[in-house]
Amino acid sequence: MEIINKINRATDYLRTRLGDLTPTVGLILGSGLGVIADSIEDPLVIPYGEIPDFPQTHVKGHAGELVVGKLQGKTVIVLKGRFHYYEGHRLDTIGIPIRVFKKLGVESLVITTATGGVNPDNVKTGDLMLITDHINWVGTNPLVGPNLKEFGPRFPDTSEAYTPHLQNLARKVAKDLKINLREGTYLFTTGPCYETPAEVQMMQILGADVAGMSTVPETLTAVHAGMEVVAITFVANMGAGLTTEKLTHDDVMATMDLVKDDFIAMVTALVRNV
Repeated sequence: MEIINKINRATDYLRTRLGDLTPTVGLILGSGLGVIADSIEDPLVIPYGEIPDFPQTHVKGHAGELVVGKLQGKTVIVLKGRFHYYEGHRLDTIGIPIRVFKKLGVESLVITTATGGVNPDNVKTGDLMLITDHINWVGTNPLVGPNLKEFGPRFPDTSEAYTPHLQNLARKVAKDLKINLREGTYLFTTGPCYETPAEVQMMQILGADVAGMSTVPETLTAVHAGMEVVAITFVANMGAGLTTEKLTHDDVMATMDLVKDDFIAMVTALVRNV
């Protein structure tokens, strides 16, 4: 199958570049969060464009680089910039890097992302939130198509998609750092439009706390491959109808600057203890 060939070509290339490095923790850095990769010791930086069959990203705030090195004593591999359905990528294409991570040795995946708040009773702009569950509102799934049985079963269980003991670790880290970590459900939308007020109302009825345009494809691919997942988001804005302000991507980036110190501390501590 072509998807397997793409995964294998990318993996084989990266093995030649990594040499003796065997990453055990993978990180996905969302909008404005690439700064976390700047803390990696002796980084090996590989532009996505150099990796055969690797997807490309063209979104502001997503650098488009793979970074490998030491972070908090762990060998990590980092997506400095992610891929989105709204860019035209198929969901199984978005899953290619996760499966490459698995073949390179990664067992734990730390996901970061930016979201819009839709439940004002639980979150507000600037909050960090632990994703404890998700709603896939896109109508398709990265595992649609022939099952890649070398990674996992045809019908993977997602009752604990976000690994419970890593959630507990995130709670402990936040308490130690005195960070007010919220918790809630993430709703996955296609993007690239921000939601309408009516859609935000519907999301509230469905039980969502935040909405975003990523995270779920990577999580489902990782779960299928038997990887542990922990996901932290920052609430970049409140959804339409919950604020009188117009929503822009520049505002997302500006809000990230306000919370990045806490976010960096949170993610690096997670990596240290995973």
